[in-house]
Amino acid sequence: MPPNVEVRRSDRRRRTVSAYRDGDKVVVMLPARLSKAEEEQWIATILERLAERERRRRPSDADLESRALELSRRHLRGRAVPASVRWVGNQRARWGSCTPDDGTIRLSTRLRGMPSWVVDYVLVHELAHLLVPGHGADFWKLVGNYPKAERARGYLEGVAAAAHLPMEEDGDELPPECRHEVAG
Repeated sequence: MPPNVEVRRSDRRRRTVSAYRDGDKVVVMLPARLSKAEEEQWIATILERLAERERRRRPSDADLESRALELSRRHLRGRAVPASVRWVGNQRARWGSCTPDDGTIRLSTRLRGMPSWVVDYVLVHELAHLLVPGHGADFWKLVGNYPKAERARGYLEGVAAAAHLPMEEDGDELPPECRHEVAG
């Protein structure tokens, strides 16, 4: 058995095998009736599945760059080609940033583990900045090519609110159709 694996057998568990991370160990839950050979086979299978799920949820810089190119092709007609795309841990008030002058895109590591469609939205947002630097109508039209843009923005706003993170209140951060005059 690999190190840092805790096996929990249960008489109540009949057919399912599951696993989760608890700090630096993996807890594998099995039916009590399994033989030692079946246990070892299931542990190998479930650890492989867990590792694959974690790889998908925590893409590398290379994976991120590849995904950005695919999103550019699919939603921006391939016109936005970043020089580099990478994760950074020093963005506390932003989900991502882009420097159009040198073509670099950086995404906050806080996005790791969020649904892929949310990370995709942030990538499309930053890719759009390679084509349109500000947050004007042309910019939001490009971002709107991503079908889950509005949903992802809502998700990120909810995460920010729940975590008491600073949220942009500048009017030009919102798409034109979301801006409203406040009487008072």
